[in-house]
Amino acid sequence: MSKKYPVVSVTGSSGAGTTYVKRAFENIFKRENIHPAIVEGDSFHSLSRVEFGQKAKEAEEKGDLSFSHFGPQANDFAALEKTFKDYGDNGISKKRYYLHNDAEAAEQNERLGCNKSSGEFTPWEDIEAGSDLLFYEGLHGLVANEADDVDTSRYVDLGIGVVPSVNLEWIQKIHRDYAERGYAASDTVETILRRMPDYVHYITPQFARTDINFQRIPLVDTSHPFIARDIPTPDESMVVIRFSDPAKFDVDFTYLLSMLHDSFMTRRNTIVIPGGKMSMAMEIILAPIIHKMIEESK
Repeated sequence: MSKKYPVVSVTGSSGAGTTYVKRAFENIFKRENIHPAIVEGDSFHSLSRVEFGQKAKEAEEKGDLSFSHFGPQANDFAALEKTFKDYGDNGISKKRYYLHNDAEAAEQNERLGCNKSSGEFTPWEDIEAGSDLLFYEGLHGLVANEADDVDTSRYVDLGIGVVPSVNLEWIQKIHRDYAERGYAASDTVETILRRMPDYVHYITPQFARTDINFQRIPLVDTSHPFIARDIPTPDESMVVIRFSDPAKFDVDFTYLLSMLHDSFMTRRNTIVIPGGKMSMAMEIILAPIIHKMIEESK
C-alpha cells in the first residue's frame, strides 16, 4: 500500500453493477479536481477473443467444461499485481485496452496509429503522467492465486466490492447479454455454469479482502432467475453496506443514518439503505475517504 500513490480498486463479477460505483467515483473525481490513472480489468485478460474461443474449444474436447474468463488460465494476475505495485511505489505503470467492439477499435487505432480489431488488445503504453491515484474497475481487483504467489490486495489502498445477491446477479447478466449481445437466456446459463468453479475460487473470495462492500438485495421474488422477465428496480431493493474496519476510514454511522433517510444498522459495521439511494450513499461515503487519501498523498 502507498500513501503517496494510492491505488483504488473496484471489483465485482460480470453483471454485478460496478458501473454504479464507477459513476460515483467519476463524480467525486470531477468535484474534487482529481486526475486518476484509469486501468480497465478486461485489459488483463491474457487471451484475445479468438484465442479464448480456441482455448475453450480445446478444453471442451479434453472434457474440461470450466474454462472461463474468471480464472487464471485466461488472465494475467501477475501483471495486474505488478501494475498496482509499480504505481504504489513510483506513481508509474503500464496500461492497455481490450477492444470490445469495432467503434472502440477505430478510436484506439486512430489514437495510437495501430491496426487492431475488435476482440484484440492495444499495445502497452505508459499511464498518464502526474495522476493523483490509480483507479481500477473490473473482475479481479482483489484477486489472489496461491499457486503463483499473487495477491493484488497487498497493493490496494481502498478496495470496493459490488456484490448483488447471486440470483439478482444472474438476472442482470441474462438481461444484459440479451440486450447488448443478442444472447439467448440458455446461452447465458451455459456461460454461468462454465464459470462456476472459477467464480467460487477467484471471484467470491475477493469480497473478504475489500474495505467496503455494496450488496443489493431484491425485495421481490427472484427464486427462479432464469425465467425472470425483468430486473428488480432499485426501488424494489435494499443495499447492505459492510465496512471491514470502520475505524480505518473514521466511518461516522450517526452521520450516515441522518443523511440517508430510512437507513438502519444491522451490525456494528453494517448499514442498510433503500436501493434508490445507492448512488447517493456511495458519494457520501467515498468522497471524504478519497479526499483524505489525496491530502495525505500530498
